[in-house]
Amino acid sequence: QVQLVESGGGLVQPGGSLTLTCAASGSTLDDVTIGWFRQAPGKARVGVVCWRSRDATIRYADAVKGRFTISTDNAKNSVFLQMNSLKPEDTAVYYCAADPQERCRVGYGIENEYDYWGQGTQVTVSS
Repeated sequence: QVQLVESGGGLVQPGGSLTLTCAASGSTLDDVTIGWFRQAPGKARVGVVCWRSRDATIRYADAVKGRFTISTDNAKNSVFLQMNSLKPEDTAVYYCAADPQERCRVGYGIENEYDYWGQGTQVTVSS
């Protein structure tokens, strides 16, 4: 059983940066895929980045490629999402999730591939 807790959300101006943290407990980050998802009001949840521990595969959705960066700290059992050049359309609740089957996909309709979820953290990009 993996417990995930996100932190680091907040209000930021367009063009600004935030770093989200996903802290895992109950299991290590070995043999798992960690995904970051976001859900804007009235919209479906979408996977924006995934990281597969086994071979360090990383995939980014086109909407965040070049602006978001995922990284890990195995000693702290944490995964980070560095978000730069933020836009109002990045406003959403951001979730981290774990897929023990290590599929590492991004996009819509993949929530069922992830077994464990954090509670989410709000990111608001507004002037």
